[in-house]
Amino acid sequence: MVNLSTATFGGGCFWCIEAVIQRLKGVESIKSGFAGGFIKNPPYREVCTGRTGHAEVVQVTFNPDIISYHDLIFIFMTSHDPTTLNRQGGDNGTQYRSIVLYHNEEQKEIAQQVFNEVHPVYADPIVTELKPFEVFYNAEDDHQNYYNENQDARYCQLVIDPKIQNLKKMYADKLVI
Repeated sequence: MVNLSTATFGGGCFWCIEAVIQRLKGVESIKSGFAGGFIKNPPYREVCTGRTGHAEVVQVTFNPDIISYHDLIFIFMTSHDPTTLNRQGGDNGTQYRSIVLYHNEEQKEIAQQVFNEVHPVYADPIVTELKPFEVFYNAEDDHQNYYNENQDARYCQLVIDPKIQNLKKMYADKLVI
């Protein structure tokens, strides 16, 4: 029997993080949604106001025998800018913050280790929030698998395509594509 694990994190728009992480070997499923806030079951339009406390995140079910939590967090931390507070590119607000929501103490320790490992890559300090996972709320269906279903959209071409190309260069051995 396969022993699967769960990881939850966000770094700006969940479409970007989803598109990168879902291409990795060992990722069984991925859902875009919201976590880290205080409003129950918030709709996307409410999260976009920045008043729910939630961040746009992905929840990843993965096989740790194929891809480790360390590798997931390392790839996550190098596929967005973890040094910008409440912003990724043109997306501004607390809902776009860099965040890792750990599911147990081991994940917390690994995330802290990865923060230290990637810190030298960046000129500015890492501002990624690290907090315990509480609850995940799925985003609406039109936000799921967004990049794969909308590759011709301008946002996908301008923002996500470069992330996918960088992923292919840096982590080709870990990709399913």
